[in-house]
Amino acid sequence: MNPSKVSRDRLVHLTDLPNVGKACARDLERLGVHKPTDLVGRDPHAMYERLCLLTGTRQDPCVLDTLVSVVRFMQGDDARPWWHYSAERKRASAPTQCP
Repeated sequence: MNPSKVSRDRLVHLTDLPNVGKACARDLERLGVHKPTDLVGRDPHAMYERLCLLTGTRQDPCVLDTLVSVVRFMQGDDARPWWHYSAERKRASAPTQCP
């Protein structure tokens, strides 16, 4: 769902979450997430790696950004578009520079 249309008081289905459509909902279900509250306490990075294993293919990095967005939303953060988390992912995966 578009983050601007998400309402915390109407979180019944996975597609009620920000950035989650039918395809993402299917991926979440593969990971054992069947309702929004199942995301509480989950590690989005571990979920991403597990999804890659389950599908037998490296998922697009935006999938990780989406997982971060929904886990953080369920932890109380504002609903934000998935690309809000892209810069954070890129900083975390950037090679360190030697002095």
